[in-house]
Amino acid sequence: MDNFIKFLGLGLTALKSNFTYLEKPYKLTFAITYRCQSRCLTCNIWQMQPKNELSLEEIRKFANANSFKWIEITGGEPFLRSDIVEIVRAFFESSKDLYIVTIPTNSLTSHDLIVSRIEEMLRMGLPRLSITVSLDGYRELHDEIRGIKGNYDKAIDMFKRLKELQKKYNNLVVVFGYTLSKYNQGKLELTFQEVKKDVPEVTRNDFHINVGQLSDIYYGNTNLDIAAKREIIRDEISAFISKRNIEIGAIPIIEGIFLKKLVKFLDTGKPPMRSRSLDASLFMDSYGNVYPSIMWGRKIGNIRESDYSLESIWHNSEAEDVRRLIREGKEPSGWTACEAYQSIVGDIKDIIL
Repeated sequence: MDNFIKFLGLGLTALKSNFTYLEKPYKLTFAITYRCQSRCLTCNIWQMQPKNELSLEEIRKFANANSFKWIEITGGEPFLRSDIVEIVRAFFESSKDLYIVTIPTNSLTSHDLIVSRIEEMLRMGLPRLSITVSLDGYRELHDEIRGIKGNYDKAIDMFKRLKELQKKYNNLVVVFGYTLSKYNQGKLELTFQEVKKDVPEVTRNDFHINVGQLSDIYYGNTNLDIAAKREIIRDEISAFISKRNIEIGAIPIIEGIFLKKLVKFLDTGKPPMRSRSLDASLFMDSYGNVYPSIMWGRKIGNIRESDYSLESIWHNSEAEDVRRLIREGKEPSGWTACEAYQSIVGDIKDIIL
């Protein structure tokens, strides 16, 4: 019953965002580290040498000063932080209405360690923990894009182990995260068929699809040419989602809408729905810098300078100017799940009409 109340609370807040600007965000996207073992062709995070990232104690102060209903933990490779369980615990214990935590992994950290830490999180009583296993192609292609030989086999093993864990914990969700770029355009269906040889029970619903984006503050890849040909990936996404199974539930429905809107974004090159950045959500990097989203390097503050509270940052002149630019349609163009989901649930009228 408690978990249902938290789910209902998230839903009501999302519904409220359809009619008014929120007093505080309900979703936090938080890069807890920029350390990463991958050598991706599409991203430069692995080239960063992060220093002075937020400590566990600082994260606890931030968690105690702010409350969220949805937290997306990312990296780098999040599981490289040995204190990741305590980070999740800090938010779980301080955000009483927290419903969902999502975490991606490149599967290059010890699998025993990852599974053990995920099980610790599940035992806390999180209503929903979603793990995304990064997979950008069939064996040779994925290893080439990720720059690590044997990464495909590690991703498959990670997925299998987490699917077994899912049988024990019904609050665990596991999917593959597939990011489209010029390196794997036109290979989505082939990748699915190859994965099915290794994981016979896999379905298209087990694939969460994104399109590669450029970001100076997150991927550090604005100097890279990663763009796929829109007409190619538009058509392959359309064909792929036409074969997805119909699933009942809020998250599957939102995911379906996200994919249909992704096709529209590839048609027009423009965000298909109004942004909810600095309203429903924000992005915070591992140094405590606060931004509207992972796509927009317009810093509005740093929690180390605000006693770890968002309140003063949320209402400062920088934040208000960013909101003005968003209303004027001047936010950098993009459509990624980190920001798209809250746009979808915050603009139901657009979906209905």
